[in-house]
Amino acid sequence: MPNIVLFSGSSHQDLSQRVADRLGLELGKVITKKFSNQETSVEIGESVRGEDVYIIQSGCGEINDNLMELLIMINACKIASSSRVTAVIPCFPYARQDKKDKSRAPISAKLVANMLSVAGADHIITMDLHASQIQGFFDIPVDNLYAEPAVLQWIRENITDWKNCIIVSPDAGGAKRVTSIADRLNVEFALIHKERKKANEVDRMVLVGDVKDRVAILVDDMADTCGTICHAADKLLSAGATKVYAILTHGIFSGPAISRINNAAFEAVVVTNTIPQEDKMKHCSKIQHCKKTNLRSELFMLSLPRRSYPALHVNRTKASLFQRCVTTSLPG
Repeated sequence: MPNIVLFSGSSHQDLSQRVADRLGLELGKVITKKFSNQETSVEIGESVRGEDVYIIQSGCGEINDNLMELLIMINACKIASSSRVTAVIPCFPYARQDKKDKSRAPISAKLVANMLSVAGADHIITMDLHASQIQGFFDIPVDNLYAEPAVLQWIRENITDWKNCIIVSPDAGGAKRVTSIADRLNVEFALIHKERKKANEVDRMVLVGDVKDRVAILVDDMADTCGTICHAADKLLSAGATKVYAILTHGIFSGPAISRINNAAFEAVVVTNTIPQEDKMKHCSKIQHCKKTNLRSELFMLSLPRRSYPALHVNRTKASLFQRCVTTSLPG
C-alpha cells in the first residue's frame, strides 16, 4: 500500500505545515533555489518510489516562479517513479483568463491546465475556482472545494444581526454563489452590475436589489486591486445599507488594494488562508482571517484515496467530513 509523501512549495509554507501537522506527517525534504540566471532548481531530498505524492503550492506571490516551481516538482516526482502525484493548489493561477473574451485573447487557464497535465499531475485539488468550467480544461480528476460552509459559519457567529442581512454579489458572475448562501441563511440577495473601462478599472455600477436599513455582506471568490469591492461598498452605503462586510475566498490584495480597503467603509474584509495574509494584516486592521473557518487540512484529506488514508473513510461521507472542516480554531 503506498504511503503519503507531502511536499511544500515556496508560496505558502505555513499552510503546508498546518496540513502536515493535522495529518500527523512530516513535510518531505525538498530544496528549491535559483541559478544565477534565475532558472528554478528543485531537488527532491527523499525517495518517492511507489508513493502517493501531494505537493501544496498556491497561485500567489511570485506567481510565474511559483507555477514553474510546481511544474518542476511534479515532474521530478513523476520521473522518480512515484505512484501518483496530486497538486494541491488552493488559489489556482491565471483563473481569470478562462475564456476568449476578445479577438486574439489567450485562454491562459487552459494553458496552465495543459502544463500541469504534461508535467505529470494525476489529480488536482483546488478551492473556489473563478469559473467552474476550468475543471473541464483537464483530462484528469479535479476536486474544486468550496468555501461556502466557512462563509455561512462566519456570518452566523460574527454578525449579530445576520437575520436582517442581505447577501450581495459585486458582479453578475457571482450570482449563483450569493443566491446559494442567501438560500441557506433564508435571507435576500442583491446583485451589482459593473461595466469596466479596462481590466482592474470599473466604469460604473448599478445595484439590483433593496439594501436599505440592512447589513450588506459582499461575497466574492477573490479580490485583487479591490477597486470593485470598494466601489460596491460605497454604492451599498449610498443605497441605505447600515453596515458593509466583504467575505472573500482569495485575498490577493495587490497594488493599491490595502490603501483602498483602509479608506473604504468596510466593517471587516474577511478572507480564508488560501493566500498568506500576515504581512497585509499588519498594514490593514480591517482584514481578518476566518479564524474558525480557514482552509483546513480536512479539505485536503477528503480527497485522499482510500488506500492512502483508509481510516479517514470509516463511517464518514465526504459531505459530513466537509462540515467538520470548520470546527477548530486556528491561532489568531
